[in-house]
Amino acid sequence: MATAMASNNSNFTPKEMMKQAEKYAVGKASKPTRTTIALAITAGVFIGLAFVFYITVTTGGSNMSWGINRLFGGLAFSLGLILVVICGGELFTSTVLSSIARANKHITSGKMLTTWLKVYFGNFLGAMMLLALVSMASLYQLDGGQWGLNALNIAQHKLHHQPMEAFALGILCNLLVCLAIWMTFCSNNMMTKMAMMVLPVAMFVSTGFEHSVANMFMVPLGITIQNIAPESFWLGLGVSPEQYADLNIHNFIFANLIPVTLGNIVGGGVLVGLSYWAIFSSPKEHHATATIIKPDFSNTTALTKDNTMLQENLLVNDHMRPATTTLLPGMPVAEALDILIKEGLSGAPVLSSDQRLVGFFAIHDTLVDLWCNDYMPEAEDKVQDLMRHEIQTVSPDNSILEVAEYMCIDKNILYPVSSGGIATQLTTLSLNERARTMVVNRPHSYPVVKDDQLVGIISRNDIIKAVRPVYGNLVSVTGIKDDQKKAEIA
Repeated sequence: MATAMASNNSNFTPKEMMKQAEKYAVGKASKPTRTTIALAITAGVFIGLAFVFYITVTTGGSNMSWGINRLFGGLAFSLGLILVVICGGELFTSTVLSSIARANKHITSGKMLTTWLKVYFGNFLGAMMLLALVSMASLYQLDGGQWGLNALNIAQHKLHHQPMEAFALGILCNLLVCLAIWMTFCSNNMMTKMAMMVLPVAMFVSTGFEHSVANMFMVPLGITIQNIAPESFWLGLGVSPEQYADLNIHNFIFANLIPVTLGNIVGGGVLVGLSYWAIFSSPKEHHATATIIKPDFSNTTALTKDNTMLQENLLVNDHMRPATTTLLPGMPVAEALDILIKEGLSGAPVLSSDQRLVGFFAIHDTLVDLWCNDYMPEAEDKVQDLMRHEIQTVSPDNSILEVAEYMCIDKNILYPVSSGGIATQLTTLSLNERARTMVVNRPHSYPVVKDDQLVGIISRNDIIKAVRPVYGNLVSVTGIKDDQKKAEIA
């Protein structure tokens, strides 16, 4: 528990933050399409909700000074980015930080642009979903229609920028958004992350910088109000709908969305992402160190069994093999496959030029990629395009029996109960029958890491060789036949 708490409150130096950013950038492009779009939709909703909050806070604030009123609105709007980071979401303006992964050659330009398009599309869908709900709820009627009038004025103002003004405002906006995201890399503590994001967001909103995803909700909201508001709405406010005739889709796309989006890309992807990459990355550090996932052996039961093998204290260190077969990130996939086929391996660790473990390349991932591309892969695919950046490793000091149990037994499947101890599945199978029929999706080969250095590799075959003596010193079939021949000759 103490270790976990220390980890959650750990702080990182600027250079260590760069490594966190590299992992973040790779993660943006590593999710399945379905997951990416779903998370992008949620982010679009979150940012739209933040703008609803902004409109509510700034409506009727004419008695306050202009700056204070907008400051309160900016503080309210920071809820959007907090929801995205804490609850999970793919936001276009932060996804442009995947430019770091492209600079590191972890992904191709096509992969990066495809990811951007997926997230952009998902954000738009989320904004439209929230727009439909807000319109159905007639929120524009709040405060005698002042809420709707405020929304109309905000939306109309966004269409009156010159193209270069909108572009520059987009740059300034995402400079601050991505700096807010970047600051969250300094800590694992959620409260710290939340506090870090508030002021940068409050500044860009209160000053009037332009955020493409926020505008996907805000300007269409103004267009919708201008088109659906009843005559009583306009009479009550003493204004005419013709005053907002310039609120239309054409002006939204060409006067705002396109230049603002381009500005967001430059502000986040270039001024933040690539700038810090150029500062902190050296030629030997273009591949982020792999994210190490250590299997949880705390719940294993193998060491409690009364067995003579256990008394020998079998360790991974005694049975692992030297990692003589390793791959390079920039190696063509075809060359890597030839090496694995020649060595009879299902996968191999990927090391950078300075011998850092940066991933694991497996034949399984190659087969999945082939299926996804209709068995017509890109000829220039490299190991870094398919390798896993999050890999499970073991320590030389781990017990062989712990690793063996982890490979073949999943306690969540074996004992199907909720966290409260209530059975989630009824079965008549015995414990042993459940263990024999379960399907466990875990690696069959693990890099062995000590002090962040690759020291070996251990596979299922190595483990079965280690535990083979539990079956006794049986005479081999060849040995029996040899003894029979000797008897016949005699």
